[in-house]
Amino acid sequence: MSPSDLVLTPAGVRFMGRLLPCSIGKGGLSSSKREGDGATPVGIHRIAGMLYRPDRLPRPAPWAEPIGPGDLWSDDESHHRYNQHVRAPYPFSHEKLRRADPLYDLVLITDWNWPVAAPGKGSAIFLHQWRRPGYPTEGCIAFSRADLHWIAARVQPGTRVIVPGR
Repeated sequence: MSPSDLVLTPAGVRFMGRLLPCSIGKGGLSSSKREGDGATPVGIHRIAGMLYRPDRLPRPAPWAEPIGPGDLWSDDESHHRYNQHVRAPYPFSHEKLRRADPLYDLVLITDWNWPVAAPGKGSAIFLHQWRRPGYPTEGCIAFSRADLHWIAARVQPGTRVIVPGR
């Protein structure tokens, strides 16, 4: 491990010499992640992309991509676009990336079960803003808005996200 790795610990995520409070999935940590289990997958993941709401904040990094009104994330394990960024109209099960709340104003996409997704292994493990401290996610890792922006200014595609097993 290096200081440039995001490392989940019981006290938060360690990154670049700081310890940042975070929330994880309501299902805890899992080495056998499944779609809908609410768990944060154990393993070494990499940052694969960054999305942001250009109507709410400036581009956080040169490689960040804007979230538009029709941007979605497929969570339909029976569809060939499972665990992929898709656009409306999309009649299969999905999650809206452009939300009314601020949770997805800035999103770091991990490579969990991506780019070639195994059906049922889980989709959309993001780093995003939390609802409030300690409030669990559906499997993502969530931070305060300020800490997420601090992370986004320092990560690069390929930055490792290390989620140790129990």
